[in-house]
Amino acid sequence: MKHDIYSAEGLYKIVEKVELSPTVSKHVIYAPLIAAKAKAGHFVILRAHEGGERIPVTLVDWNPETGTVTVIIQAIGKSTTQMNAFKQGDSFSDVAGPLGTPVEIKKYGTVAGVGGGVGIAELYPIAKAFKEAGNKVISILGARTKELLILEREMESISEKVLVTTDDGSAGRKGLVTDAMKELYAAGEKIDAIFTIGPIPMMKFVALTSLPHKTPTFASLNPVMLDGTGMCGGCRVEVGGKARFACVDGPMFDAHQTNFDQLMKRTAAYREHEKLSLDRYARDHECRIGLH
Repeated sequence: MKHDIYSAEGLYKIVEKVELSPTVSKHVIYAPLIAAKAKAGHFVILRAHEGGERIPVTLVDWNPETGTVTVIIQAIGKSTTQMNAFKQGDSFSDVAGPLGTPVEIKKYGTVAGVGGGVGIAELYPIAKAFKEAGNKVISILGARTKELLILEREMESISEKVLVTTDDGSAGRKGLVTDAMKELYAAGEKIDAIFTIGPIPMMKFVALTSLPHKTPTFASLNPVMLDGTGMCGGCRVEVGGKARFACVDGPMFDAHQTNFDQLMKRTAAYREHEKLSLDRYARDHECRIGLH
């Protein structure tokens, strides 16, 4: 039964908001047309308000019956900080999607999902789809600290084995996700495919770790993105020596063919501008609070 919140006026309204950590929030948003078409690997582009920055976010879950989609947002810059300040009942100005090419779900055998930080949220629907397709799923989850580790229970529910690593050892074992990968290989675990989502350096070293074992490895790339339809070319990445557009050709690509070093340089191009914008927003926000 749909409630009043699921009305035309409620389009892109936040039906549920959950704080997962001090900087990461889950938003369940009313977007029925997107929920009806979404598949594992799809993403949406959000705008907090008219004229706001376009933020690409991978879909974590969707429910065609209630017309809702779920995203998880990490507050990094000004726009994502604004979005995570939203409360239940607030609305996004725009939610465009589903965008991108969904992941090809098939029977590999044993699929390892390697997620880092908020990338775990993006990995979850993909790992779930592989599980439902009859694969054995092994999940390796990494975070800087226990407080930044998300969706561990959800990943456990669809995985035969979950290995957790943290930089400081506050959850799971102290170390990197590649340490856990090396242990699996050393133990003779047969891995038929790897899907990795997380920080670019992490994905680069996941690919380098699996390369000697010739395990097909795929990474969800996260370059600078504007329109999300292949028009602007801002999200171009180099894969196999050729330019590809992450928004329409991806975001999942062959990790062994991806130029991660170039990707890191491109994503860092506007870092100083992003910091200045966030600092200005924080100052303005503090000033407004001080007036009350």
